[in-house]
Amino acid sequence: MVGDVAKRDLHNVLFPKQRKILTHFGEDLLLAMKRRGFTKKLLCERTGFDHKTVNKVFAGDPGVAIGTYLKVMAVLGMESNFAEMAAHDEVGIKLQNIKLLEGSR
Repeated sequence: MVGDVAKRDLHNVLFPKQRKILTHFGEDLLLAMKRRGFTKKLLCERTGFDHKTVNKVFAGDPGVAIGTYLKVMAVLGMESNFAEMAAHDEVGIKLQNIKLLEGSR
């Protein structure tokens, strides 16, 4: 019972800004699909996901597993974008640069 409640309330886990980002991400994936001339039916066939899951991806549903988003991106030829997301750690680089500069003084 507790697991069911947790699944239903996943949208409450995210802050509004995070929810907006995820919604925008889903919309971007939908646009990418349309730009390629793909249909949802074709995407379902190529990913092995049902229509409900694909619709959740395009809605930016926070309850969808990250691997599901990755598989959709792979079918769209965008998996390298996924791999690059954490690689561009601007905050981490700035923090590291501050430490490096302090050490050289």
